[in-house]
Amino acid sequence: AGKRDYAILLMVAHLGLRDSDIQNLKFENIHWENCCIRINQSKTGQLLELPLSEELGNAIIDYLKYGRPLQDTSQYVFVRHIAPYGKCCNYYSVLRKYLSLANIRLDTTKPHGLHTLRHTLATRLLEQKVPLQTISQILGHTSVNSTNVYLKVDLNSLRECALNPEEVFING
Repeated sequence: AGKRDYAILLMVAHLGLRDSDIQNLKFENIHWENCCIRINQSKTGQLLELPLSEELGNAIIDYLKYGRPLQDTSQYVFVRHIAPYGKCCNYYSVLRKYLSLANIRLDTTKPHGLHTLRHTLATRLLEQKVPLQTISQILGHTSVNSTNVYLKVDLNSLRECALNPEEVFING
């Protein structure tokens, strides 16, 4: 399960895919020759094309060669490791397992599923000054307004644009 979990976590952290889109990812969605993943999003029905990095591609290949059950003939990339085989369905436990192994304590009043990694990706992109429209496209949103809920305040950027009160009142 470790190779599968690694590929899944990498996919969310690098591409921001929703867990439903990872569950429904089929071999036909991975275009190795063009180094991209093309899916029709489960939530919006919109076509989404994202780059397949070498690191993510290698993680998927490693899982397919050495981690995926041999007896499974499913069209889905990520499958259960115990019978009945078929697409995976509980990625919430995947992230929690590794947070626990890393001794990261969780605030039990907040959710800590894979969606948290989508928030993290959006925040990282914002910190790198990626335009909101581009972040929205990466996350597969149909509207930029949908992206706003993912973005945490970038405190460093906020500090850079903060006004000095003395300058405001003296020069004001």
